Amino acid sequence: MFEKILVSNRGEIAVRIIRACKELNIRTVAVYSEADANSMHVQMADEAICIGSAASSDSYLRIDRIVSAAEITDVDAIHPGYGFLAENAHFADVCESCNIRFIGPNSRAMNSLEDKAVSRALAKKAGVPVPPGSDGLVDNEQSALSVARKLGYPVIIKAVAGGGGRGMRQAHNDISLVKGYHTARTEAEKAFGNSGVYIEKFIENPHHIEFQILADTKGTVIHLGERDCSIQRRNQKILEETPSPLMETKFKDLRKRMGKAAIRIAEAAHYVNAGTVEFLVDDKGNFYFLEVNKRIQVEHPITEEVTGVDLVKQQILITMGEPLKLTEKDTAFKGHAIECRINAEDPFDGFRPCPGRIDMYYAPGGRGVRVDSHVYAGYTVPPHYDSMIGKVIATGKDRPEALNRMSRALGEFMISGVKTTIPFEQAILQDPNFRRGVYGTNFVEKLLGGARRELIEKDA
Repeated sequence: MFEKILVSNRGEIAVRIIRACKELNIRTVAVYSEADANSMHVQMADEAICIGSAASSDSYLRIDRIVSAAEITDVDAIHPGYGFLAENAHFADVCESCNIRFIGPNSRAMNSLEDKAVSRALAKKAGVPVPPGSDGLVDNEQSALSVARKLGYPVIIKAVAGGGGRGMRQAHNDISLVKGYHTARTEAEKAFGNSGVYIEKFIENPHHIEFQILADTKGTVIHLGERDCSIQRRNQKILEETPSPLMETKFKDLRKRMGKAAIRIAEAAHYVNAGTVEFLVDDKGNFYFLEVNKRIQVEHPITEEVTGVDLVKQQILITMGEPLKLTEKDTAFKGHAIECRINAEDPFDGFRPCPGRIDMYYAPGGRGVRVDSHVYAGYTVPPHYDSMIGKVIATGKDRPEALNRMSRALGEFMISGVKTTIPFEQAILQDPNFRRGVYGTNFVEKLLGGARRELIEKDA
């Protein structure tokens, strides 16, 4: 049994991990930047160590400082959360070389899945469908044009490393292909230190479906169902739900087939711990492998709510060598769950970040409402990190009840001092197409277009 775990992250996920550790009677160590000295995770942990200035490159991305903090406090393991170093194979190796357990997959599995072009090849070998695309990296402009013309426009250029929509560009002709190719490479180099890109046929307005997996050290791999993550802007998720309306109404056999595909990919990569296999699904029910997220996901709470499984605790137990005591029969869906990400942004001004001091904060509650957050009245949202300040999770016996409960919860949420995405989340919930479960990845773009027209008409 672990006695002490260091949490190498910040914000709501650090709070979430500390809570899981406390329930397992495991002591915790928080690391923090100078900008996060008053953050909730620092106050909740048993011990806390400052590891640098505000910039993440000088704090949360400093492997040497994090490992030093772990050694000074004599921890058994490090939980990386999501983002920052969570999917860094070198970090995992350094932890293990210092006799500190890394709560996540090992570097071998990470490396086999880190490069999206390599993981695409792995999926093909495992018999999982992938979108038509280039065979590996596209090294120059002429090759990019050749691949795009062979596939037929539209295509999408993708960075092989990283995520969050960076290093991705759509192209509908030769001119936009050349421009997008160079832009994607430059953006990927700046964001991930890797300018490598590949090209795929662009699937227009697909559904973005991901499967949660758990894999133990004994070779057992299970999935805990899907999450529909199609509500996105700039390839970043805004709202997620489970089960997917697509599978509940239109393609009822899809869950079984996609779940088996997710497990095959995990087995092919010799994956251990929690992970997420992401797919695109077209309107005909064809699905295509997208990538594997080798960490806990932001949206993991909705899976917890419908299955009753604490995924963070499972991560810790698996790292300790415990075999899975769950089967897929034990994790049957119960009800419906929706998550809304609350960001300190202005959704009607291009989702411009709005850091600043929160003057008043009142979180919603009541039956079927969960709030995962690290903020409080008087907290200052720093400009240095991701703008997410919390998540609201609403559950119900079915989708209509969960939707109504989420709308009620968002209506109760009171945050002043910074602008948030709550009004836009409410607009999503009230949209007739969303209420019917009819939406794809271009839903937000269409909704924003309508919202802008309404604002213009109102001002006129």
